[in-house]
Amino acid sequence: MACRTKEPECAVDPFCASLISGQHSSFFPTNNRSHLQMNEFSWKDVTNALSLANMILGLFSIFCNFCEKSHCASWMLLISFLLDMAIRGMTRHFHICSKLGVELNDLAVFTAFGLASALLLGVEGPLNGFLAIIYVLAASFRLCFYSTGIPFTYKGLPCSYASSVLASTSLLTKGNTFILSCMASLMILFMIDQSYYPHDEILESESWKKMVYLGGVIMLLLSPFSLTAFYYLMWSLSYIFFPDALWGKAACFRLQHQKN
Repeated sequence: MACRTKEPECAVDPFCASLISGQHSSFFPTNNRSHLQMNEFSWKDVTNALSLANMILGLFSIFCNFCEKSHCASWMLLISFLLDMAIRGMTRHFHICSKLGVELNDLAVFTAFGLASALLLGVEGPLNGFLAIIYVLAASFRLCFYSTGIPFTYKGLPCSYASSVLASTSLLTKGNTFILSCMASLMILFMIDQSYYPHDEILESESWKKMVYLGGVIMLLLSPFSLTAFYYLMWSLSYIFFPDALWGKAACFRLQHQKN
């Protein structure tokens, strides 16, 4: 059962708010304040650079699709899947507040998990082309209605997981358009049905989730391709079909702790 308690629409870290408003607390020594500001801005630059890299991976995936190299395009999307989690984890861990960073990350997500993922379906026939357009629209709809007002939850299936399912399926079926179309239709329904999904917070929560992420990195680097694709498919499907039972326990525990 999902945790459903309202939270303020905008929960901004106090230090972040002071940076945005151009003000600061007087009890901080000047040197310490400058150090903290420099540290935040440096991590902000790192996350912005990673978001840019994610967008470039999405563009390369699109290029590979146009060159009819769907296997290369799929691997690019799986790397983007890992990179997106790292960006979100760093943003939350370091309380990074940046309007530019948010916009850049949204653009990267739309490029990789919207356009590039839709092109895996192919555009040879009118049916495939129409489904690809619907997929892009569904990803856009998902990004527009991202906020839930409920702590530690997403509204609608995150685009990254839908993309991971399509990329893994493409690798396992060698780009079978019929199976990909069926999976894409299912992912569209999950993205637009507005169900609640917990923040996975792979890099911040339980140890087993960190091991799942680390396993994904190792599999991508060292394991045979078919086994890696199967690993990512099972990972993504477990989040889609068992969001609260597997991935939402830490979020519920933190929410209960906050209420107490």
